[in-house]
Amino acid sequence: QEQLVESGGGLVQAGGSLRLSCAASARTFTFSGYGLAWFRQAPGKEREFVGSIRWSGGNTYYADSVKGRFTISRDSAKNTVHLQMNSLKPEDTAVYYCAAGRPITSTVRRADSYYYWGQGTQVTVSS
Repeated sequence: QEQLVESGGGLVQAGGSLRLSCAASARTFTFSGYGLAWFRQAPGKEREFVGSIRWSGGNTYYADSVKGRFTISRDSAKNTVHLQMNSLKPEDTAVYYCAAGRPITSTVRRADSYYYWGQGTQVTVSS
């Protein structure tokens, strides 16, 4: 079973920035041909789509709530995807998950389009 490993979470004040990273735990798992997404889940809430990137081509998609503040990028040399989060708000507090799959354009925002998931990393934004 392929696994993903997230890093970079932590505690930050409102208005601050964090950069999350997601890498494959197995060196044999390359992201080529996959879509990589970030989801988040706050306590008592359902998991929600944050953004995604197509490894081939680099097309990105974002939730309206983070558009203009968050940026997804990929590092092909390191087989890693990043989520740069700027202007963080307390409502961004959640566990952030990285996921990989092969969604089509109309399904990039659906969690069931992804079949490899990380364990999650906590992001806490204080007011």
